[in-house]
Amino acid sequence: MKIEIVTDKAPMPAGSYSQGIKIGNRIYVAGQGPKNAANGEMPETIEEQTRQVLTNIRYILEEGGATLNDVVKVTAHLADMSDFDKYNKVYHEFFKQPFPVRTTVGSVLDHILVEIDVIAEVSSASE
Repeated sequence: MKIEIVTDKAPMPAGSYSQGIKIGNRIYVAGQGPKNAANGEMPETIEEQTRQVLTNIRYILEEGGATLNDVVKVTAHLADMSDFDKYNKVYHEFFKQPFPVRTTVGSVLDHILVEIDVIAEVSSASE
């Protein structure tokens, strides 16, 4: 059974998609941008945006009963691949070994520097 995950701690979807979906032990988190849901602001630098994106993801995972330690797959989109080292340094603040598998690509993004989606696998299906 598909269960929608919704939290007001992360930005509400701007379109026809869910913040997150839980199916059994797996949680899928939609691509998150760097908007702060509490104040509506968006940070400017790649480091600040990456930190906000990963914080938004953490909030959605927590609402679904998971943590960043449960993340097994990360897909990251960077508006400028020359920002990779700065993005990667912040990434290490949130993820520890064994790291999730990851794909990082350069993408055309609409007025943001980074967007990330994740898949998490939790130890038990607490629905």
